[in-house]
Amino acid sequence: MPENTKWAFIINPIAGNGYAKKFATKVQEKAEQHGLVYTLVFTERKGHAIELARNLAGSGYTNIIAVGGDGTMNETITGIMDQPVTFGAIPAGTGNDFVPILGFHERFTDDDWDEFFKVTTTLMDVGVCNGHYFVNGMGLGFDAQVAAENYKNGQVKKGYPGKYLWHIIKTLLFFQEKPMTIISGKDEISARCFINTIGIGRRFGGGYFLTPKAIANDGLFDILHVEKLTFSERFNIFDKVKKGVHLQDPKVQYYTTDKLLIQFNETVPYHLDGEMFYGDRFIINILPAKIKTIYNSTGAHYLKIV
Repeated sequence: MPENTKWAFIINPIAGNGYAKKFATKVQEKAEQHGLVYTLVFTERKGHAIELARNLAGSGYTNIIAVGGDGTMNETITGIMDQPVTFGAIPAGTGNDFVPILGFHERFTDDDWDEFFKVTTTLMDVGVCNGHYFVNGMGLGFDAQVAAENYKNGQVKKGYPGKYLWHIIKTLLFFQEKPMTIISGKDEISARCFINTIGIGRRFGGGYFLTPKAIANDGLFDILHVEKLTFSERFNIFDKVKKGVHLQDPKVQYYTTDKLLIQFNETVPYHLDGEMFYGDRFIINILPAKIKTIYNSTGAHYLKIV
């Protein structure tokens, strides 16, 4: 590695129900083994990783690594936007839907560590909605309501994943689709959709491949709209999503675009990489090749290799 390479590991100690705090010892061990010039810093509150990443980038750290779940990845990337640094992601959360894009396992093996410290990089797309960034995907409708049910005071409720499954079932039973307008290019439609997913990656909710064709650096979103469903159709589509065969369902619309405008008549929940927000108008754009990211060149099947 170049002599001026400095590493910073941003660790969210409550990620994975406390797993990341214990995992910090392994991160330190591996950093020492590879002879890195490094620092470990711990987040203390929601949004703290944004501040830490921004300050570390400004202090000369060249490789800034998020250690936690998808929310930690999201905040860290937000903090280094437009900074000349390399981003890396080490999974230590619960869902860990983002890291497989980069070709690494959800729990690092020795091979993952070795590949990670080779520092093979590519440029990743970043999405932006109403001024907030996301790197895996955005959800409106059913999955956003599930996420909202699973949050309390800005944090995931204790009991994940058991309570998460309960919130899925409850939302399948009681969710009400709301009227919306969707504008993509010259097309405008009015609809009541059960699911609206804007994907850079393929996986959401801890392993559900909602946008199974997405390539995370092709400069395009993969869009999934599932129209209003009957009670029985909801359970049917949910089963199809788990099996990855939902794109053949007649209630499913799937397409790609680089921008989207969605308007509701009332405030609704939405998530960006699992982080909760609320709004009624959503201006969504993709920023192609925006972040220099460490990836595993032998296992990254959701990336376009150039």
